[in-house]
Amino acid sequence: MKIQIMVLKKLGVALLLLLLAACASHGKKGRIVTDFNGDWNFKLGDHPKALQSDFNFADWRTLQLPHDWSIEGEFSDKHPTKPSQGALPAGMGWYRKTFTLPLDWENKSISIEFDGVFKNSEVWINGHSLGIRPNGYISFAYELSKYLHFGKQENVIAVKVDNSAQPNSRWYTGSGIYRNVRLVASEKLHVAHWGTYVTTPSVSAEKASVHFEVTIENKGDAAKEFKLVTAIVDANNKEVSNATSIEKIGSNTDSKKIHNLDVNHPALWSVENPHLYKIVTKIYDNSQLIDTYETPLGFRFFNFDTEKGFSLNGVPTKILGVCLHHDNGALGAVENIHAVKRKLVLLKDMGVNAIRMAHNPPSLELLQLCDEMGFIVQDEAFDVWKKKKVANDYHKDWDAWHKKDLEDFIKRDRNHPSVMMWSIGNEIREQFDSTGIAITKELAQIVKALDTTRPVTSALTENIPEKNFIYQSGALDLLGFNYKHEDYKDFPTRFKGQKIIASESVSALETRGHYDMPSDVIKTWPPKHNAPFDGNKDFTVSAYDQVKSYWGSTHEATWKTIKNQDFMAGLFIWTGFDYLGEPDPYPYPARSSYFGIIDLAGFPKDVYYMYQSEWTTKAVLHIFPHWNWTAGQEVDLWAYYNNADEVELFLNGKSLGTKAKQNDDLHISWRVKYEPGTLKAISRKNGKVVLEKEIHTAGAAAKIALEGDKQKIQNDGYDLVYVTVSVTDTNGNLVPNANDLINFEVSGGGKLVGVDNGYQASLDSFKANSCKVYNGKCIVIIQSNSKKEDIKLTASAGNGITTSSVVIKVE
Repeated sequence: MKIQIMVLKKLGVALLLLLLAACASHGKKGRIVTDFNGDWNFKLGDHPKALQSDFNFADWRTLQLPHDWSIEGEFSDKHPTKPSQGALPAGMGWYRKTFTLPLDWENKSISIEFDGVFKNSEVWINGHSLGIRPNGYISFAYELSKYLHFGKQENVIAVKVDNSAQPNSRWYTGSGIYRNVRLVASEKLHVAHWGTYVTTPSVSAEKASVHFEVTIENKGDAAKEFKLVTAIVDANNKEVSNATSIEKIGSNTDSKKIHNLDVNHPALWSVENPHLYKIVTKIYDNSQLIDTYETPLGFRFFNFDTEKGFSLNGVPTKILGVCLHHDNGALGAVENIHAVKRKLVLLKDMGVNAIRMAHNPPSLELLQLCDEMGFIVQDEAFDVWKKKKVANDYHKDWDAWHKKDLEDFIKRDRNHPSVMMWSIGNEIREQFDSTGIAITKELAQIVKALDTTRPVTSALTENIPEKNFIYQSGALDLLGFNYKHEDYKDFPTRFKGQKIIASESVSALETRGHYDMPSDVIKTWPPKHNAPFDGNKDFTVSAYDQVKSYWGSTHEATWKTIKNQDFMAGLFIWTGFDYLGEPDPYPYPARSSYFGIIDLAGFPKDVYYMYQSEWTTKAVLHIFPHWNWTAGQEVDLWAYYNNADEVELFLNGKSLGTKAKQNDDLHISWRVKYEPGTLKAISRKNGKVVLEKEIHTAGAAAKIALEGDKQKIQNDGYDLVYVTVSVTDTNGNLVPNANDLINFEVSGGGKLVGVDNGYQASLDSFKANSCKVYNGKCIVIIQSNSKKEDIKLTASAGNGITTSSVVIKVE
């Protein structure tokens, strides 16, 4: 039974105890997993006395986790994080929570699980230090049992988070307990934390074999004999296989048990149809069920080949991936499954089938959604080893922590069917000297001691074999290379017999809705290494695919290379979304990246539709730019299309000619003298119309259009709705140069938790009740506040623009 302490605590201590006791009695001999995110107190600064029970925390904030205090701050180039980390504050903060536990729990084993704390956390329970964890991306758990009070006496948990040593990253990290927290109560005899490991030694459409290892812990003082049951159930909760054994275990010890099972005619997991099963482990003591534990399972087999690239379930499959950083835009580092799902839905619709976790362990929610939605995952552990990239990064913790962190990373993630590659590093500097050999071998051995079913890879920048010592270690199963796509054709001879993937590619730049002409001039920033970038005064970059980093390429150039080379398993584009930090090529006030195919607010840039036309079978016709220019100005019109032979373009009813892609073209274009009116594009296949698209010259800003990404949300305190705000003319046409300030008011069962317009150099707060639209658009993020009342969002601007509102149903 799931108990939400964050809700129950509001009901008062006496009622809380009554309810908890009832819950404990109901599931007296079973595992209880409790949402532990609610009713924490927080304050910036160092407060070492906060771990004491009599500490006065009257001036502390009360908040719900996950929480990122950095995103709440003001932008400044004076912050030690600098623009490379988003130009937002870091520092130190403390979290504190009081809670009570029923007497029925006194003989249980009770632990707390943290999915991620950035960074340098130390946790105390009732004044006792449970431990420290420097790595801000790693998940961890602590046993609490021997320090807890039961009954009416309160417990105090305190967490110190120290993110003050800066800079410690090359991108925005956030600060605080930014992922979920759970309290877990189980019997003394139970499945250990991350205590299961499932492999599928053989898989076919006819039959799959399952090898299942489970580590059982007995924290009691007496040896035990127990019944262990393993059941495999499908997505409809129908049992398809099971195994039972009688086992013994000594006191205060743990023991690994093994069950082997078969499943007939399994539904295979694929990117198109990600069929999922789960393994339900049950422990019985004297015929009484005392623990239940679930493990994800997907049946699939895959292969990397030196000549044919990648195949999934025997089907040749090009890995069409993007790299993702962990931030969720205006939410900062706060992890929310609804925010993550929105990103993945946009990527799936683009044709993406793979995600590279850049460059550290991802959230559990992201992996769960990749399992459910059908994304191949390259799971990545480290951005740095012993040789630093910035002054206070992970190299300071490497010697003491890398083995523990890597082991925990593998144990947590190894049961996810979406994970098909383990990356032990990104652009690691040890590749350039002989120290890379020993470290690579060590890391690969750590991984393979825990999982032998997936290849070990690393994202390399040096593609001359004799100069790359990570490659020379011979410990990699799959070679990942970043950029330099022009060299790929030589890899079969340069790295003979090796399996290869483009682990990071492109690094082109765009600002949504901004266009520099002529569009056929490719620009590189900087023109030479360390030379200044001759950019735009408004800190924008053209949204035509014409601006690239000096180490990278345009989107079209890289994809043309990859699509025609069978030996390349696929690619991961840098990046799927803009992210906070790394605002190259611009200095402050630029504070977020330009690399994304989708901007920070979640609005696709034009190049999104190039990939959609190449990576999906759905009919695509996308023409751009907008049609509000100066009379007589020459404007470049581009079109991305598929499923058609040609596209004809009309201006105010007059044909400007029919064009078709030639050779390996990925777009077509016209150079047109502007006159106001209507652009119309028609794509045809064998003379028949496939799609028609129109762009109209917009008039003056007159209306605000509001469109939520869903019509109803749950009143659970977590669910989100993203409302797109568009400024339009009287006819409903987006005003492409609108930059009006929109004020927002939210009432009912929701609260405003973020605003953004996707402009990489905006210094307005993500937490304000207003936002300037950028090129006509912005986003408002509303979160459930646990009230079962419909949410009303009202948007107003003045200046003759009509106020608008939208209602979101709450269930």
